[in-house]
Amino acid sequence: MMNLTLKQLRYFDALARHRHFGHAAEASAVSQPALSMQIKDLEQTLGAPLLERGPRQIRLTGFGEVFLERARAILQAVDELEDLAQTASGKPAGRLRIGVIPTIAPYLLPAIIARLGQHYPGLELNLRETVTPKLLAELIEGRLDTAIVALPVSEPSLTEVALFSEEFVLVRPAEDAARPVPDATMLREMRLLLLEEGHCFRDQALSFCDLAATRPRELMDGSSLATLVQMVAAGIGVTLIPEMAVPVETRSANVSIAHFRAPAPSRTIGMVWRKTSPLAGQLSEIAEAVRQTSEATRTATEPGAA
Repeated sequence: MMNLTLKQLRYFDALARHRHFGHAAEASAVSQPALSMQIKDLEQTLGAPLLERGPRQIRLTGFGEVFLERARAILQAVDELEDLAQTASGKPAGRLRIGVIPTIAPYLLPAIIARLGQHYPGLELNLRETVTPKLLAELIEGRLDTAIVALPVSEPSLTEVALFSEEFVLVRPAEDAARPVPDATMLREMRLLLLEEGHCFRDQALSFCDLAATRPRELMDGSSLATLVQMVAAGIGVTLIPEMAVPVETRSANVSIAHFRAPAPSRTIGMVWRKTSPLAGQLSEIAEAVRQTSEATRTATEPGAA
């Protein structure tokens, strides 16, 4: 009988994701020699190489690809057993792996973490911030328990729970504050600053402006909403940001904010998780806590709020 360990499977999974021993070791919180030794022992136990080691990168062998699929299924099953044990307490407790998209994380995460920590002291939050496609892939693979994203995601294997909706606002140079608010047609003729490829917020902004294809001369990309707002302050163009980002991103920028006439562009934020997750009941409870926190946070930052 082969003496395989979960530690070896997790290290191999990390190595397959990062394709780099150093990065995989860092992600696994172990030294590179320790990870390398575990992978070597795993290959010796299996009697076949899992990796093709090159001078600058590693590749999985054909056997390694097949083994990875089976290993990840085992790891997901083990994680689900841990989740099942958590449900026995009735209250959310133990490790909870939450993914959040970058256009939400800086503005709501602090309040959400505080709220969950207060109401569920036994909960250990592991947070992951990245773009929607990566979050959904990691969620489906079992590397995340839930994610806060823009809906819909239209993935049959996932449960979607809407939390709230918010409008997008126009950010333009301060000297443009008195000018009429442009509509979608007018925006298409302006230099529009957008998040780089991969962000769902970029796609939503392009959809509002009815821009199926970008024109490099007029459209410019940024890595974050903060970068876009500062570019506007420098007079480079205009941009759209979600309402929740306004208090944080515009407090130190010489820009003006304008609201679009109805129907204004907007998005719906929600939580998603696997339909098969043993934590489904607890995640529904957590989603309601997140919804209440989000509502309180957005109300507190509205103009005129005490």
